[in-house]
Amino acid sequence: MKLLNKEFLKFIVSGAVNTVVTYLLYLLLYLFMNYSLSYTISYVIGIFLSYYLNTIFVFKEKLKLKKFIKFPVVYLIQYLINMALMFVLVEQLHVSPVVVPILIIVCTIPITFLISKIIIKGK
Repeated sequence: MKLLNKEFLKFIVSGAVNTVVTYLLYLLLYLFMNYSLSYTISYVIGIFLSYYLNTIFVFKEKLKLKKFIKFPVVYLIQYLINMALMFVLVEQLHVSPVVVPILIIVCTIPITFLISKIIIKGK
C-alpha cells in the first residue's frame, strides 16, 4: 500500500476533523466529570462521526447498516487499548489528562486506516 495515497490523505483530514470535534467535546465534558467518563462519551460519539466521514468522504461508499454494525468492533478493540494507555500515561507517568487523548490518537492512525478501509470497502 502506498502510504500517502489520496484515500489516506483524506483519511487524515477526516480524522483531524473528528479529532478536533471529539477533543473539544472531551474538554467540555471534563469540566463536569472525570477524564475516563469524558473520554468514553466523546469516543463513542467519535465512532459515529468517523463512520460517516470515512464512508462518505474518504472511501466514497454508501452508508450501510451492515457495515456500520461492524465498524465499532475496530474501535472497541482500539478503545480498550486506548484506555490502558490512558491509565498508564495519566496514573503512572503523570501526563496531563488534557494531552493524553492526542498522544493516543497519533499512535493509532495507521492501523485504524487499514481496518476502516477493510470494513467500509470490503477489500
